[in-house]
Amino acid sequence: MTGRRTGRALLVGGLLLGTLLAAGCGVRPSAVITGRPAVSGPGQGAGLYLVAQGELVLVLRPVNAVGGAAPSDALALLAAGPEENERSDGLTSEVPAGLTTVVEVTPGAGQTAGLTVRATGTTRPLSPTATDQIICTAVDAAAQTGLVASSTPVTIVAPDGAQAARRCPFK
Repeated sequence: MTGRRTGRALLVGGLLLGTLLAAGCGVRPSAVITGRPAVSGPGQGAGLYLVAQGELVLVLRPVNAVGGAAPSDALALLAAGPEENERSDGLTSEVPAGLTTVVEVTPGAGQTAGLTVRATGTTRPLSPTATDQIICTAVDAAAQTGLVASSTPVTIVAPDGAQAARRCPFK
């Protein structure tokens, strides 16, 4: 009979253990907790692409223009380099200080348009990161102001030649 008692004890112990495991850790269900809706729409300000630890990061700078900065104005801010608070956060720029540019929207409108960035200085020695900074900043500003789509290709033209049209790798 000791075998039967042992069997019952194991069965009762197993059922008790199963019940405890099924009950979980004592957390009781609650109603769904909701939050605010996600932020949507374009950010306000000039979107500049700066560099943090070798990677491009988008930084919004406040501007007075409704709908964002014009592409040429955004590139002028980029050529001026990071502000003091951005430098203290570890942000840098590979775009040469004082690079003067003018941005033109090439034929086509909206989705089929392209951008041309005309620089007054040489652009051949630009690093790939500096080129991406210029392309992404120009297309971000042009898209914010409704001139082109965010996936628009950008051609950089300078006195030392033209670079092939490229898209921002983050769009």
